[in-house]
Amino acid sequence: MSYLETTRNVYKEAAENPQKGLCCTTTPVWQLPGLDIPQKMLEMNYGCGSTVNPRDLVNNPSILYVGVGGGMELLQFSYFSRRIGAVVGIDIVDEMITACKENFIEAEKINPWFRSEFVELKKGDALHLPVADNSIDVAAQNCLFNIFKHEDLIKALEEMYRVLKPRGRLVLSDPTCETAMPVSLQEDERLRALCLSGALPLNEYIKMITDIGFGTIEIRAKRPYRMLDPVNYDTQELIFIESVEVCAIKDPMPADGPCVFTGKTAIYYGTEEYFDDEMGHVLMPNQPLAVCDKTAGNLAALEREDIFISGSTWFYDGGGCC
Repeated sequence: MSYLETTRNVYKEAAENPQKGLCCTTTPVWQLPGLDIPQKMLEMNYGCGSTVNPRDLVNNPSILYVGVGGGMELLQFSYFSRRIGAVVGIDIVDEMITACKENFIEAEKINPWFRSEFVELKKGDALHLPVADNSIDVAAQNCLFNIFKHEDLIKALEEMYRVLKPRGRLVLSDPTCETAMPVSLQEDERLRALCLSGALPLNEYIKMITDIGFGTIEIRAKRPYRMLDPVNYDTQELIFIESVEVCAIKDPMPADGPCVFTGKTAIYYGTEEYFDDEMGHVLMPNQPLAVCDKTAGNLAALEREDIFISGSTWFYDGGGCC
């Protein structure tokens, strides 16, 4: 049995018998006016964060969500794109698609604005998306890609890049881990399916995304997620896992490399009217400017005493240098 088949079986079981603690998201469910989420959808919230951000969802976008779960995020996406087929949900597990359809019927009863037809559910997998090239404004996945081994993860990222329109956004929520994961845990198919042992270091994860071609990366949140301990797992040390929410934008790749925002800020506090680095960045006195890590490094290299650069906050909410 391959690890992907094990994953399908885990989520087939989770679809037929909802398991509230299967994934333990630390992100509160979005509370939006007029949006009510059926209880079964909440119980089937098999994610490690959120991929729904109103900043991505303006102008009635076309949305792709891979790994539908109980349909909660599909419902949330529909809140912003209320038209037939505006949201496409893809899953490889028949039972999950069936459960999702049933949950939509319940969602219609308590949300007068919602129609199941807003979401087109398709059977398919992340490695072979049944979606046309350059057709999607926002693509998303929650706690799915960390399940994939290296070559499959590259393929999944390439597929997302393929279907996105230019300037389209890939929004991801996945576990990350800075401690080396023991091989025995990496090869444990069930632990991988449960989003525990496939977690990569964040910098490695980001490099895989930029290597595909995404020119801009936003780290929007980073939170404690799980502990793997020597008593319950095959490890000699404590392994701390965090969940991260990332937006990768299909911008052209800058000549000097991608712009990766990890929540750094530059503040100029000199005596001049402003500071211009002659690379497109103007700092006004005591006005914080969000900067990508590349710009932060360039400013730090100037060794000026009147420019402060913060460390990474692992929170970025738009605006800034690029």
